Amino acid sequence: MLKRPRAVIGSLAAAAVMLFAPISSAVADTYWQCVPFARLISGVQIYGDAYTWWRQAVGKYETGFTPKAGAVLCFKPTGKMRLGHVAVVSQVLTDRVIQITHANWSRIGGTRGQIEKDVTVIDVSPTGDWSQVKVWYDPVRDLGSSTYPTHGFIYQDATAIKIANSRLNSAQNAAIAVAQGAASQVASVVRPGAGPLQMLSQAADSTDRIAALIQAATQMQPPADSN
Repeated sequence: MLKRPRAVIGSLAAAAVMLFAPISSAVADTYWQCVPFARLISGVQIYGDAYTWWRQAVGKYETGFTPKAGAVLCFKPTGKMRLGHVAVVSQVLTDRVIQITHANWSRIGGTRGQIEKDVTVIDVSPTGDWSQVKVWYDPVRDLGSSTYPTHGFIYQDATAIKIANSRLNSAQNAAIAVAQGAASQVASVVRPGAGPLQMLSQAADSTDRIAALIQAATQMQPPADSN
């Protein structure tokens, strides 16, 4: 069994993503669809259902069958996944093993529509062209039993990279600001006179505590929107 090199976003990164909710085309009540989330973090400006992305990419983005960080992996529609799926490559581990970041895949805590970061994906195609893959499935804590057909990878162009980097930098700054604000709210109660940075330092041994502060401070929900 492969050890799971993935994690559900649950700390500063989650807060940063949620701060982008008003511009991210997310579905209401923090339910994330794969398409708006992939578009958000890759910068690839394609709209519509996931199964249409490969066709739409023709003439607009380079495509291929070799994984690259930042590229969008396009899944073909299947009986269980009628609209297809898109996910963004986080990193390439080997020529046949990658990690992806995507939304609305595993049932986590019994619910869908959640974000998963650095999820293991293995190429199981006979010729090593990434036309068939297996994907980590959180409920079984292992690769799922299903094999999924894929079209291949849509690669970022210079504009997509610029958009993605800009959003990442803004998200990081916003997350820091939120964390400092959250720490300020509790500083006077827990330790009168302590500043926000000092509070964050005191809580640095537990990212869950920081995440809880951020969640309590933001209480933000993405608005309803389709792809």
